Amino acid sequence: MYGAGRVSDDSERTAFRTAEKKYKLYYNNDTKSSKREKQPKQVDLSEVIDFKSVLDSFNQNGLKPPGIIKLQSDFNYPVFCLENRPGFYFIPEALSIEEQCHWIKESLRSFPQPPNRTNHNAIYGPIPDLFTAAQNKKVFVEVGNLASDGAPGPYSGGRNLESKWQFCDGTVGIPRGDSSKSIAASVLLRKLRWSTLGLQFDWSKRNYDVSLPHNKIPEALCELARRMAVPAMPTGEDFCPEAAIVNYFGLGDMLGGHLDDMEADWSKPIVSISLGCKAIFLLGGKSREDPPTPMFLRSGDIVLMAGEARECFHGVPRIFTDTANAEVAPFVMHLSNQDDLCLMEYIRSSRININIRQVF
Repeated sequence: MYGAGRVSDDSERTAFRTAEKKYKLYYNNDTKSSKREKQPKQVDLSEVIDFKSVLDSFNQNGLKPPGIIKLQSDFNYPVFCLENRPGFYFIPEALSIEEQCHWIKESLRSFPQPPNRTNHNAIYGPIPDLFTAAQNKKVFVEVGNLASDGAPGPYSGGRNLESKWQFCDGTVGIPRGDSSKSIAASVLLRKLRWSTLGLQFDWSKRNYDVSLPHNKIPEALCELARRMAVPAMPTGEDFCPEAAIVNYFGLGDMLGGHLDDMEADWSKPIVSISLGCKAIFLLGGKSREDPPTPMFLRSGDIVLMAGEARECFHGVPRIFTDTANAEVAPFVMHLSNQDDLCLMEYIRSSRININIRQVF
């Protein structure tokens, strides 16, 4: 995001981009070390709000830092707000470890399933059962075996062939042809960046395309979103989940400052669920020149953004994948079965974020 020569002086950056640069993952300069061996540069985290500590302090002595409000309501979970950001709600430790494991599994096994779209669609088309293929060490192979009229064709040669991709067992059964390409399913899983549930979002046009085939959001996820949205909902109204975007983060990934402004009614919140590795979240103002507030997002935390907060720039400049800071140890016990080892391997160095929205 910050390529060499793109910005010549810190004074030319907006306040938001300066904060992104501050918290982004950088490595110490060591040309002799491989990327895996390089050590991350130390980051000053003293200004990052830690709502886990805020909650612990409030439970112990009723104290909270200046600028942070404890919402007074009959809601079953503690909710914190920021005085200078109306419409922003932070619900720490909202999900149990069992609930977190459930939604991690759904995010990898079910949510990328067609007709839900992912970032892979543009290159490979719909990919069914990607997680299972990665778990079974499959290889995704491009085979020119369909003629333009849909009739079966040879694997190589001929004209007007459309590309078709299929999973194979390693190198066994991979058709040999000059045009064949392949990629490991495990690599595709690591390159998964987003999937869409419910109404499908068209990233190129930045709107919801109601004509695209889609499945409804799973009712269990809708129920969770409705329950958690209550503190941010206008009095007497119910939250109606219609779309969700699932973001997948790996080592070095970030989500640049942006607005979620494609929904019709900004009074309704976006319900954002964090899973996996700890991250830093930046909540800015209505201009990129407004200095953003940094805070930690841990697995099981839920954030609501409604009303004025919907007009605020926000992003994720960094996730922590190192053992000391990722905080994924609780998953070890709950993802210890043989069938869950691939899940554990994935989540120990990844973060998943589920954003549920009411579109209309």
